Amino acid sequence: MTENFCHLAEFALIERFFTRQTVKNPLTRLGIGDDCALLAVPDGFELAVTTDTMVENVHFFAGADPEQLGHKLLAVNLSDLAAMGAKPVSVMLAITMPSVDEAWLAAFAQGFLALAERYDVDLIGGDTTSGALTLTVQAMGLVPRGQALLRSAARSGDLIYLSGNLGDAGLGLKIRQGYCCAEPDAALARFNMPTPRIETGLALSGVAHACIDISDGLASDLGHILEQSRVGACIDWDALPLSDAVLAYIEATGDWSMPLVAGDDYELCFTVNPDNSARVPAECRKIGVIDEAPGLRLNKSGIIQPLGVKGYEHFS
Repeated sequence: MTENFCHLAEFALIERFFTRQTVKNPLTRLGIGDDCALLAVPDGFELAVTTDTMVENVHFFAGADPEQLGHKLLAVNLSDLAAMGAKPVSVMLAITMPSVDEAWLAAFAQGFLALAERYDVDLIGGDTTSGALTLTVQAMGLVPRGQALLRSAARSGDLIYLSGNLGDAGLGLKIRQGYCCAEPDAALARFNMPTPRIETGLALSGVAHACIDISDGLASDLGHILEQSRVGACIDWDALPLSDAVLAYIEATGDWSMPLVAGDDYELCFTVNPDNSARVPAECRKIGVIDEAPGLRLNKSGIIQPLGVKGYEHFS
């Protein structure tokens, strides 16, 4: 334990801020307090596991609201489970911070645990250490054996759907960077506190072929499906679900590519055989079609052109 943590020992820190959770998932056999947690995996299910890390000044602004940050850190991991059609079960949390800030930790835990309890997710362990502010979650969920939604399962002729509006979180980021918007609250909320589409992901089991969540931008994330499924696609610009605020931003700036490349929406993008279109949840919108020709194309005002824009990439 480094000296920055001496005044509040690691186990005392964990007990004080992260063991007040009331959720007790029946699959949690042993949670916080031992060398490992123990989970039961029911017969006929597989364990879906994901990990995401958020680093200050890379994934979030210095001075970000800690309650919102706690919510978002968990939400982006639950979104990965949603994209696989998995029901969240439990999470592990690792916090690296330069020194113990008890007020910050209390607010962060409030945001994190409130979202965990909304989805009956147990916090079952993790780690704390000293260093630059870095936050990591490992999330685990259950999916019926052989029914996980995979990026590699799209088929030519599939319809492409989105679970909700595109570009609102990107607009929220623009606002944080100084763009003036007449009504910023909704966009900032989408950027700061995204909603993981858990219910939609569960409803897509047996309906969708391929699925991914929009974390790095539609162009980039849909591109992962196309690459792994060895297919192509054409997106219809006029079919994209864009809020009035995003449309106003495009009109004011001419930056029509923003909703295609902006990350942090955490909506689900998925493909469905046309025969199953009636089973798609009502809030989802059809935005394009999978085809055999490689690459991603955009139909904008009747003109089809290659979509060469990309979303966010680490180390680029």
